[in-house]
Amino acid sequence: MYKHFFKPLFDFIIALIGLPFFILLFIPIAIAIKINDGGPIFYCGKRLGRNGKPFRMYKFRSMKVNAPDIRLSDGSTYNAEDDDRVTKVGRFLRKTSLDEIPQLLNVLLFQMSFIGPRPDPIDWLEKYPEDERDFLKLRPGITGYNQAYFRNSADGNEKIRNDNYYARHISFWLDIKIFFKSFIVVIKKENINVTENRIENGTETMESNDAFQSEELLAESEELGEISDDTGMGVDDSVASETDERRTVDDSESDEQSNGGEII
Repeated sequence: MYKHFFKPLFDFIIALIGLPFFILLFIPIAIAIKINDGGPIFYCGKRLGRNGKPFRMYKFRSMKVNAPDIRLSDGSTYNAEDDDRVTKVGRFLRKTSLDEIPQLLNVLLFQMSFIGPRPDPIDWLEKYPEDERDFLKLRPGITGYNQAYFRNSADGNEKIRNDNYYARHISFWLDIKIFFKSFIVVIKKENINVTENRIENGTETMESNDAFQSEELLAESEELGEISDDTGMGVDDSVASETDERRTVDDSESDEQSNGGEII
């Protein structure tokens, strides 16, 4: 009942209440972004949504226009304290997570939830093992189990495992804990960047995510993402013992460097 009715209802009501605050924050942030480099205010990245269907996730732009897409060896996005692709204003937005605020619009469109698995780039769909896709039954979140606990300190495989843990243990009280933990993490500025050992494994520069990239990739991902509710991907309602709770979590935060982004 909570997952299918009360959770989306709470999301919509809270997003409506938060909309005036978004507008108030938009004005100074938009001015700062424009003064910084004169580029666009928003970035729209194509992400995997519920049932693997792509959607456009809104963010305040924190990277330079047409910045190269650099990935870690596990395919996850690269970011570091000295990442020269990030603007001065963008560095502040990321540390405070203010760049995520425009996702209130995604919540109002029922594309996202306040709390859920962080959405991955559309090319990640083929990376998910068939028996670890339970989290795709949920709307992705502005914050989540992965983001609240370790953000960028875990790799892509850990992220998938922990997204599924959340999907199988979703509850009102778990969401409350994640909500408050997220505030603590942002205030303490914990695990903002990837760890050194992950960087040491190497990086790869992908094709440029040009703001005006063709829609072919999106169309292909939509075809791949047509995951039916009849494929057995439902969330396991038999909750495992709390002693089995995973402590390693990943920030599934995907920023402007992910494939198929659009700057507006």
